[in-house]
Amino acid sequence: MAEPKHKDVTSLDDIPSAAGNQEPMDLNSLAEETVDYASEDRLTAELEQALAERDEMRDRFMRALADAENARKRSDRDRREAEQFGGSKLSRDMLPVYDNLVRALDAAPESDENTKALLEGVRLTLRELLNIFTKHGITPIVPEIGDRFDPQLHQAMFEAPVPQTKAGDIIQVMTQGFLLHDRLLRPAQVGVSSTPAGS
Repeated sequence: MAEPKHKDVTSLDDIPSAAGNQEPMDLNSLAEETVDYASEDRLTAELEQALAERDEMRDRFMRALADAENARKRSDRDRREAEQFGGSKLSRDMLPVYDNLVRALDAAPESDENTKALLEGVRLTLRELLNIFTKHGITPIVPEIGDRFDPQLHQAMFEAPVPQTKAGDIIQVMTQGFLLHDRLLRPAQVGVSSTPAGS
C-alpha cells in the first residue's frame, strides 16, 4: 500500500527552542533606525569641502614648487653673471694701463739702441696684460680706418669731411674698445667721416 504523503505542516515541536527566547521586534524602533538623509547630505557636503581644500592645497603646493624652481634658476643666472661680470669695474680700471703701454710703444723710437731693452719689456708687459684680459673674457674691439661706424661698438669723438670716403666711415681710431664676454666694457673711440653723398 502506498505511504501517505507528508504534509508541509511544521509542528510546534520542530521550532527550535532558541527562537522562542528572543523578544519580539518592535517595528516602531525599526522605523526610527532608518537612514537619516539629512546626515548623509551633511557628510556629502563635508566630503566635497575636504576635496576642495585638498585641491586648493595641491594648487598652492604646485605654485610654491614653481616659485622655488624659478628662484633657483634666477639664483643660478645671478651667480653666473656675477662670475662673468663681477670684475667689470676692475677690468674697466685696467684699460688705461693698456692704453698707456700702447702709447709708450708708439712714441718710442725703434732705432735707439739704449731703449731696445726697455721697449721689449713694455711689449712683454703688454702681451701679458692681453693674456690676462683673454683669460677673463675681455676682448679688444679693433676698428680699422674705412670700417663702418657701429654705434653699438664705437663712440664718435668727432666728424670731419674727408674726400674719397662715405659718411659714416671711420677715418681715425683714437683708442680701442673692449668687450667683457658679450657686454660692452668700453666703446672704441673713433673719428667719423661726414662727407655728404655725391662728394
